[in-house]
Order: sequence, then structure tokens, then C-alpha cells
Amino acid sequence: MNAPLNLIVNPTDEQRHQMLKNSLEEQGRIEDYEYIINLLSPPSDITNFASPGELLGVKIGVIGGGLAGLSAAFELRKLGADITILDSNKDRIGGRVYTYYFDREGKYYNEFGAHRIPVSHETTWHYMNLFGLNTEPLSVARSNNFIYVHNTRLRTSDSIEEMLYPLYPLTLKERNTPWPELHQYAFSYIVKSLPPNIRSEMIQILPYYSAEYLPLIEYSVRQTLENLGLSQGAISLISGIDSGTGALLNVSYDEIVVEEYTVDYRNIYTIEGGVVNLPYAFVQSFLLDNPPQYKGISPSQLGKVTYNAGCTVTGIYQSQCANKIILEYSDTTDPEKSTDVFDYVVCAIPYSTLREVKINPYFSNLKMQAISEYNYVDSQKTFFMCNQRFWERDTYYGRMVGGFSRTDLPIQYIFYPRDYSLCPDGSACSPNSPGVLVASYNYNLNSTRVGNMERTLRYNYIRESVEEVHGLPRGSLNPIVEAHKTVVWNNEPNNRGAFAQSLPGQKKLFAYEMLKPEFDNRVYFAGEHVSTKHAWMQGSLYTGKEAANQLAQHFHNNFFNKF
Repeated sequence: MNAPLNLIVNPTDEQRHQMLKNSLEEQGRIEDYEYIINLLSPPSDITNFASPGELLGVKIGVIGGGLAGLSAAFELRKLGADITILDSNKDRIGGRVYTYYFDREGKYYNEFGAHRIPVSHETTWHYMNLFGLNTEPLSVARSNNFIYVHNTRLRTSDSIEEMLYPLYPLTLKERNTPWPELHQYAFSYIVKSLPPNIRSEMIQILPYYSAEYLPLIEYSVRQTLENLGLSQGAISLISGIDSGTGALLNVSYDEIVVEEYTVDYRNIYTIEGGVVNLPYAFVQSFLLDNPPQYKGISPSQLGKVTYNAGCTVTGIYQSQCANKIILEYSDTTDPEKSTDVFDYVVCAIPYSTLREVKINPYFSNLKMQAISEYNYVDSQKTFFMCNQRFWERDTYYGRMVGGFSRTDLPIQYIFYPRDYSLCPDGSACSPNSPGVLVASYNYNLNSTRVGNMERTLRYNYIRESVEEVHGLPRGSLNPIVEAHKTVVWNNEPNNRGAFAQSLPGQKKLFAYEMLKPEFDNRVYFAGEHVSTKHAWMQGSLYTGKEAANQLAQHFHNNFFNKF
């Protein structure tokens, strides 16, 4: 028997596109398909803007070695440039891609950073396919995870209306509205009321947005739900069941519905062996004189990429002569600050850390304002290395293999490994085997509060919360959890936050300005924060490729304008 389309390993582009079409048809908006595919596809190849080898001898500095910086460097190498990546982290690569392994063999691991890859994220799939990375589905055939809300435990197959509705002060109309319809009204009604070309503005950065679309970016999630006429009881119910959204009620409504628009939580995949294999593939290609990904380009036309780990940029300066850019940086191996001079720079670090860099002269006033104000959300994840998979023992409801449990507790989400769903037969995958549980994954205030507990207190709090959600006796996980690890992204010195989430009005005010180059078209910007896909690898990879294209076009036009 063939596996369902959304459960196949290494889907082809045709299979991915069919999954997207199926999801959009179910939602009654198949007309969005072409917009989504076209707007999320990777920008044109850089050789359409300048010829291979055309930038030989040109020095380019890339600030940041995350996916945005790596993709920019990868593309610019096609033109022969001499590229230097300066990355603050000396211990690992990938920026906010962070695969953590509990064993040397790499069998037991999980992702502190980017993890999920929707089938609609064309630019991410472009690079995964280019490097030949294997992918595996994260979707589950049947969800039977927990919903633990208002001190009430139920499974996803149980009736939310019967078990949870009576616990909230809902209006008569809300009480008589089934949960799927209530949730759809909250997050699909306004979007579907817009013409397809208008709602496509959600994944575009434009100098001006249409009047019909502006309410989506000028009001917060809470304000919009109130404007829709939902009671505070309904908002509380939605926030409890959909706790990720509940943690982000203060951000722009657009930030939530853009993920609904591109169907980001249906048919999702990850990279086999760890997402870190994607940044590794970029870096490994830099070490080769003739990488197979550069078909049709002679090795003599390729540039050189130097990856300098442990180098934190502390200053970006415009030279007073020769239109050069000076980067000042500190090296973990040398207490003295160093400087280097470049013809161009791609700045691919988040604004949360760019805020700490000295910039002289200042960028545009709006750009500096965005660097100061743009909103970043904290995120915390805690992994439990378990010597047995206690979550797979339930025989009444069926084993929980993959998926996630939702709670209104501060731990927010519990994610279960899906690797055993791919077993050829059940005997090969015993619940007595070890596994890595994402015991807590939360955002914003939940993350800040749980993440900043003292280490032992935090572990005990998360363990007791997991026991509570699963209906286990207090302390029963102590002999099962052999190791644990927490990352709080606000406390990571090279990040100062997990991902960008615009506050009401910020997209209208800042998004277009944030993408503009500075210092006479010598400094370009990339990263998820300057994209329409905040928090996703798609945003980083797309803007890295686009920044490289903008740089190449400027160099080409500037060179030929001299003659």
C-alpha cells in the first residue's frame, strides 16, 4: 500500500505542489496557489545580473554565518568575488539553526532552532534539493495528542465543545459554534474576504499596501479578535487551545494569518539527521574548488569564501574615500579589535544584535529607528533525553508517535519524536527504547519566565508540568529523564531573541525601508527579519539570495556606466 502523499519521504516538487493544492482546495481558496508558488520561489539566478567571474578581485564582507549569510556568500561566489564571512559563534555554525545531539553517533537529537519546513517554502526546498539533502515528514497520520487546558485533560479526538466550552464565559452564539468554525472565523474570515491579489500582499514587501489589507497589519491579534466581535471568553479559549497564538496576542494580526495563508502547519518536513546539515552543506561547498552545485561555471571564475568563526562585528563604517566599507570586529582568539576593508557588505545578523554595533555615519533615520524598535520574540526549548518512550505506551488511545500536545501551562507545547513512525514494523521500535522529548517549547513571556528560572528549579517545573499533562504521578519521570538541555534565545549573546514578529503598524512603517541598501548601495541586508516569512528558514534563504542579486546588479550597472 502506498503511503499517504503527506507522509512520503523525499517528496518531488510535483508531490509537494499537489499537497499544497490539496490543502488550499480544502480551504476553498485554490486561487492562492499561483501567488504562493511564485512569491515564495527563489529569486532569479545571480548570473542573470552579472556574469560568472565578473566580480573577480571584489572584496565582500558578510556579517553573520546563519542561513541568510551563507546563501548570500554561496551565490556571490558564482561571480568570482573574494568573500569573508564573519560569524560571532565559535562553537557551531548555522545561526538560529541549532541541532543538538545527546550522543556522538548523532542518533538522539532535536532542534533548538529552525525545525519545520512547509511544502510551500520553495526557496528552502530549492537549496535542500540543490545539496541533495534527504527529507522526512513531520506530519502524523492520526493525531491523538493531549490538549491540557483549564486544568482539563483531553485528546485531540475528544469533543472540545463538550469538555472545554462550559469552562469559559462564551456568548450563546459562540457556545453554539463548533470549535473548527470558531477558529476559522478568528483566523480565516478576514483573509478570505479579501480578493486573491490583495491577500497575496501578506508575502510581499511593498512601498505601499492596499487599504483593504492595512487592517491586518495595523491591529494586534487581540484587537482584531475583538473587532470580529469575539468575547473575552472566546479569546481566552482560543489562546488556551492555540497556545502559540495565545502567547502572541500583542503582535500584528498579519503575523499569524500569513502562516495560515501559506499553509505552514500542514504537510511539514524536516531534514534527515538534523537541520544543521543544511548550513553544513553550504560550508562544505566553500571548501571545494569546483563544487557540483555550480554547473556550467569554470573553477577559474569562482570566488573564494573564507569562514571566520568567533569574529563579532562591532563597527560598520563608511570610508571617506574610495567608497569602501570598513568592518571592525573582535576575535575570541585576540583581545585587540581588528579591521578589514571591503568593497561591499551583506549584513545578515538580526537587528537585535545589530543594535549593539557602532554605525558611522548612521543609516537612514527609518532604518535606525527599525534597528532600535523592531520587535523580537523570545523562545525557549527544553529537551529531555529519556531512557524509554513513556508517551508511546498508551494502548487505549493508541501510541503517540510524533505530533505535539498543547497546553495553557507556561511550558506551552510538548513535541514527540516521529522517527518510529517510519519503522518497517512495530517490533523494531519499542517504547522501551530511548528518545528525545521536547518537554517545553514556548514563546514570548512564557519563554522569558520559564527560561530564566534557576536551572534545577526550571527542570523540576517542566518535568512536573509534563507529568501533569500526561496524568503521571509526581516524580515518575525522574528515573526516565537521563539528561536535559535548555536554550533560551533571548539569552543567546549572538541572537538576543528567537525571531522577528512585527508589532501593529511596524510592517507598514519599516518593512520596505529595512530592505533598502545603505552607504551608497554598498551595504545590503538579509535575514528572516527583512522578509515576509519571519521565524522561517524560507525568509533567511530568500533574502540572502536576493541581497546577493541586488549587489551583483549594482556592481554590473555601476561598472558599465563608467564606459
